Amino acid sequence: MRQELMSLPKTLADDVARNLVMVARLLDEEPEQAYAYSRIALRLASRVAAVREAAGFASYASERYAEALAEFRATRRMTGTVDLWPVMADCERGLGRPERALEMAGAPEVQKLDKAGQVEMRLVAAGARQDMGQAEAAVVTLQSSELASSAVHPWTARLRYAYADALLAVGREPEAREWFAKALEADQNGTTDASDRLAQLDGVEFVDAFEDADEADEADDADDAGQAEAADDAEAADDADDADEADPDEPDETVAVVVTDDDSTAGKDKDADLTDEADPASFLASPFREPAAGDD
Repeated sequence: MRQELMSLPKTLADDVARNLVMVARLLDEEPEQAYAYSRIALRLASRVAAVREAAGFASYASERYAEALAEFRATRRMTGTVDLWPVMADCERGLGRPERALEMAGAPEVQKLDKAGQVEMRLVAAGARQDMGQAEAAVVTLQSSELASSAVHPWTARLRYAYADALLAVGREPEAREWFAKALEADQNGTTDASDRLAQLDGVEFVDAFEDADEADEADDADDAGQAEAADDAEAADDADDADEADPDEPDETVAVVVTDDDSTAGKDKDADLTDEADPASFLASPFREPAAGDD
């Protein structure tokens, strides 16, 4: 790739290289971002084969199979190699054309592939068979000398995993379990989820302890909030009852009665007796305290 970029002016080559580095870093975890960087590199240097190949893989990872196939075809025309033949066939599967993928699996180009490429082509062909509802044929397609070999290669785990999955699809569960175990044994880099598939077959269910703890904390917080709200409601009800017990006809304050000096009032006191009445009781509700987040 560096050799190809040397055909560009220095500044342009550096810009393209930076974008290709980001494509490589993000391809597995953030395919959409990788795709965005690949489009920038493609605009800068569309005549560089390495750029077209990177754009193809970014499109493939983000499931833009038509774009990926176009980029891979362009790369093949520019380089003359057949290394991308299996992934091109898989793009045909992604476009809903498994028959075309099977045709490519039988093409002369397959014989020009190295061992890894031939294994990839076999995996694609088996997937195409499954797409067409031919589960038994998928099992037969994966049976090969590479599968029977005890040697471990970078593609061994994926081949064994695919075979186990195909066996499971036709109801051969004991054999599937055996091959999932073999896939796990060869999977040194964790490229498959063979351990999870084995656990499922054994009836083991994994529980996320952190997620359960969070749910328990949320439930406790909800209980505390409910109890506090209930206490606040009860206190408010008590306040209302105490207020009802007070005589609504009693004056809230001492009232002065003024009497005129009319003859009709002679002999009577000029002032009425004043009665000191107590103020109605006042109540202060306890402040409502929301439980702090994370309280146990």
